[in-house]
Amino acid sequence: MTTPTRPPKTRRRPEWLVPAGLIALSLVPIVAGSARLTQLTTGAAVTAENARFFDSPVPVVTHIVGSSVFLVLGALQFAPSLRRRRWHRIAGRIVAPAGLLSALPALWMTVFYDIPTAVSGPGLAAVRLVLGTTMAAAILVAFIAIRRGDVRTHSAWMTRAYAIGLAAGTQVFVFLPYTLLAGTPSPVVYTLLMTAGWAVNLVIAEVAIRRRARGPRRRTGTTVTAAGARLS
Repeated sequence: MTTPTRPPKTRRRPEWLVPAGLIALSLVPIVAGSARLTQLTTGAAVTAENARFFDSPVPVVTHIVGSSVFLVLGALQFAPSLRRRRWHRIAGRIVAPAGLLSALPALWMTVFYDIPTAVSGPGLAAVRLVLGTTMAAAILVAFIAIRRGDVRTHSAWMTRAYAIGLAAGTQVFVFLPYTLLAGTPSPVVYTLLMTAGWAVNLVIAEVAIRRRARGPRRRTGTTVTAAGARLS
């Protein structure tokens, strides 16, 4: 009589590690947005750098509030235990509209704000328009997919939308080493660094999407089902 061998134990990553990391990264745009709101509500001095916000505050306020809600609640959607509960669906009804309130005003500001050259570069407006449109479209595709009951497609497109929305946090860490080593970037480099922040997030998002699509790996003598049950 042979004794069945047990599959080797694997070390599971704490499920809150990813949401916590995403929230930490979200603090960068949230803190910056809070500072901007403070300027607008306390009557700070108007300069060439912030005049556009005082001239038309509604789009930037909507963008900041929408982005903050989208990033924080969106990060929690990556917690597996919450995805298995009703909370995920309820929060999703807030996350999706918040994402649109982040993306659509960003498009408006790109087109109509007089953006100083210090925070812009050649071609950057086009990149912002493409990615802002992609973010809004991704949220709409995800909404349509979940209405059809297509969870996989919904999850993939919401992940892409979140990656675009979170780029403001990643861009800080892209700019930091360059600025420390080479100083203030030229307009062309500024565009490249900004684009790199979005690219990094989208690459990571695609890796995560493909890992979820593959599902749990097969192990010797054991098949692990999607629900996590083991059938010998």
